[in-house]
Amino acid sequence: MRRTDKYPVEGPNSLWQVYRTVSRWKAIRNFIFIQISRYAPSLPLKRWIYRHVLGMKVGEHASFALMVMVDVFFPERIEVGNNTIIGYNSTILTHEYLIKEYRLGNVRIGSHVMIGANTTILPGVTIGDHAIIGAGSVVHKDVAPYSFVAGNPLRVLRDDVRNDQPDDERDE
Repeated sequence: MRRTDKYPVEGPNSLWQVYRTVSRWKAIRNFIFIQISRYAPSLPLKRWIYRHVLGMKVGEHASFALMVMVDVFFPERIEVGNNTIIGYNSTILTHEYLIKEYRLGNVRIGSHVMIGANTTILPGVTIGDHAIIGAGSVVHKDVAPYSFVAGNPLRVLRDDVRNDQPDDERDE
């Protein structure tokens, strides 16, 4: 279940009213620094920008791969734990602008989480510690710790990955 706050709007769809919800200057500043981070090869530089410019909570040794797109308007609503990997070209959203309303929700990604490439994480979800998200997934609901999930719609492939052995150990 996603936890989002809903804000109704009058008149045209909510995206036309975006600058009533967020400052233009904040959006421009965030966009510039997010684009720098998307292309920067330096993980410490990315973490510094996310923490000190965008206001995200980012744990030690958290790694954001090339082309990761974090929410432009509300990146401060993103929290990523220690030693987590966010895969290539993934998107983390904390807002959604709809026809008659917009919604905001925090995204919490635990520690030691592996998020595969091209994954989209929607507002208001929590991903538990040690979870694995398969590439190309749409995370539209909470993910339990130690679970392996994938797909669109998101499905649980394994409830607990603690007992899994690496492929090279299974063959012996």
